[in-house]
Amino acid sequence: MTPALASALMPLVRRFDAEAAHGWALGALRAGLAGRDAAPDDPALAIEALGLRFANPVGLAAGFDKDAVAVLPLLRLGFGFVEAGTVTPRPQAGNPRPRLFRLEEDRAVINRMGFNNGGLDSYLARLRDLQRPLPGVLGANVGVNKDGAEPERDYPALCRAVAPLADYVTINISSPNTPGLRDLQGEDRLRAILRAVDTRALGKPVLVKLAPDLSEDALPALVELCVAHGVAGLIVSNTTLARPDSLRSRHRAEAGGLSGAPLFDRSTEMLRRARRLAGARLVLVGAGGVADADTAYAKIKAGASLVQMYSAFAYGGPALVRRIKDGLAALLRRDGVARLADAVGVEA
Repeated sequence: MTPALASALMPLVRRFDAEAAHGWALGALRAGLAGRDAAPDDPALAIEALGLRFANPVGLAAGFDKDAVAVLPLLRLGFGFVEAGTVTPRPQAGNPRPRLFRLEEDRAVINRMGFNNGGLDSYLARLRDLQRPLPGVLGANVGVNKDGAEPERDYPALCRAVAPLADYVTINISSPNTPGLRDLQGEDRLRAILRAVDTRALGKPVLVKLAPDLSEDALPALVELCVAHGVAGLIVSNTTLARPDSLRSRHRAEAGGLSGAPLFDRSTEMLRRARRLAGARLVLVGAGGVADADTAYAKIKAGASLVQMYSAFAYGGPALVRRIKDGLAALLRRDGVARLADAVGVEA
């Protein structure tokens, strides 16, 4: 099966429960049923970031492959990078079902999954079993358990465990579905976590994933804190608890984090502010509403060196990756930009 054919089946898949369909999609990927994209990327899309080379800037956000069961098939679809997780020290079931909702009229998703995953040991075993070299960059996203968590103990242990098996590590302190997690974005708590992680000694780039619901006043201190503690970059942003008035789906009032098209403006404005504050001191990853070449390009011009998608991939399927890459290369040519890096932050 080709990525285009797999994508053609997406309307049929969406007739079923969202979480069940997600599980089937991961199973199909593991079985090789989504195909692969063997076409080379336009050289203009290549970028050096985080001390790594990315063949293209289009990545898959954490949350899609929580247990790292389909890393290689996902990379073979043409992603420049895939972020697996969020993984917690111990397995946990997450929140009760239903906990994943499609807002099709809004091209959005609401989830309250609650870091459901099989735990660190099985995650590490899958990363060790990966056939290397990988055809792209691998990120590992780490978080803490709902019960019994000690962030200043757990995040350093998680980072040390996954760093030898991943190209970069993301500290997730911004999911809205684990009670108290977003409190870790407070300056004092985050400082304690980063000091305990000791990012400079870890040997791999460390990113921090932020919530789009941070107050405007909080961002400057967090940026300076991350720079001071050797953080390599920020992912801007996670899902939002806000509910825009424009939402039309019958699921719009469900509890949880909203992702997809309605998050684009909010997350892109936060990204632009982060770029103004950090300049070139932090690599920024733009997430939230990336659905096509135009939205990816807007993130890049706002300051992102890399972009991530989730909801759009769930709707559009594997063929979307190539469409975004080809469209992005065409936009660079239209604007006379020879290298992706030359477009980063031009509208920040």
